[in-house]
Amino acid sequence: MIRKSLNSEFNTMYEIINDASTAYKGKIPEDRWKEPYMDEHELREQIADGVEFWCYHQDNAILGVMGIQHKSDVTLIRHAYVRTTARNNGIGGKLLKHLSTLSNKPILIGTWANANWAINFYVKNGFRQVSHIEKEELLRKYWNIPLRQMETSVVLVSSDFDSKLVF
Repeated sequence: MIRKSLNSEFNTMYEIINDASTAYKGKIPEDRWKEPYMDEHELREQIADGVEFWCYHQDNAILGVMGIQHKSDVTLIRHAYVRTTARNNGIGGKLLKHLSTLSNKPILIGTWANANWAINFYVKNGFRQVSHIEKEELLRKYWNIPLRQMETSVVLVSSDFDSKLVF
């Protein structure tokens, strides 16, 4: 079952994010890795900034979380994580499919350039990676991330994305 997160599930979401993010260790630039990967303050800031988290529940446990953030003319998928013990069971795909139904605007996703598994997952689910120039413009317009993170990230877009309508 997929449903919007409850305030009481904050600690579980925090735990899942930091468990699942261990996949990035040694893959993303060393200067971008920290422990915990996302601290509680940062997670609270993301929620306050409009990231709405959804949880995948199975057998009375949360196994995955994914955020959605509605911007003016696009929707961002943010912070997609599945517990390491539950990976490769279709949970991420189910969350992505569900969140995609919550928007009638083009969907953008940012991830680390060295996270090939994440890029392949999004491509398999109908997204395409944009050019370096488009990536730079989209990250500046819709995300609030450090320059170093911009340099080491990619952006993927849904099939209904038309750069002429955004730039």
